[in-house]
Amino acid sequence: MAEVHELSRATYERLRAELEELTGAGRIDIAHKIEAARALGDLSENGDYHAAKEQQGKMEARIRQIAGLLEDAVVVDTEATDTSRVGVGTVVTLRFEGDDGTERFLVGSIEERHDEAEVLSPGSPLGRAVLGATAGDHRTYEVNGNQLGIHIVGIEAG
Repeated sequence: MAEVHELSRATYERLRAELEELTGAGRIDIAHKIEAARALGDLSENGDYHAAKEQQGKMEARIRQIAGLLEDAVVVDTEATDTSRVGVGTVVTLRFEGDDGTERFLVGSIEERHDEAEVLSPGSPLGRAVLGATAGDHRTYEVNGNQLGIHIVGIEAG
């Protein structure tokens, strides 16, 4: 079974637009660059050709990545996000054991962007530990064989 990717509406639309750009104008632009580089002659020592082919490879990899994400995407209504528990689309404020300060994380896909919080994948050890938690909860998670503790300070809509 494919992994479900929960995305905000804004991120889903941004990725869809990026995919359209890459599969349309992006591919045409790369084809022109490769064609122009081929016209210069010997391909074995043609830096422009090799650079264009490398750029093409990176672009095709990004196209596959976005297409895979969108294929298994579920759009989450961030306006109606339940902030009583940590879930995808929430911003969680955490205090790590031994630290006085707090850190804020947006729980969601790495493709999400947030101005004031780092993105925390729900599939990461820390993400799995905080999912479903409520403000005031204490959780632990494992990193490199070490148990680390966290305190959930607050939860808000992303």
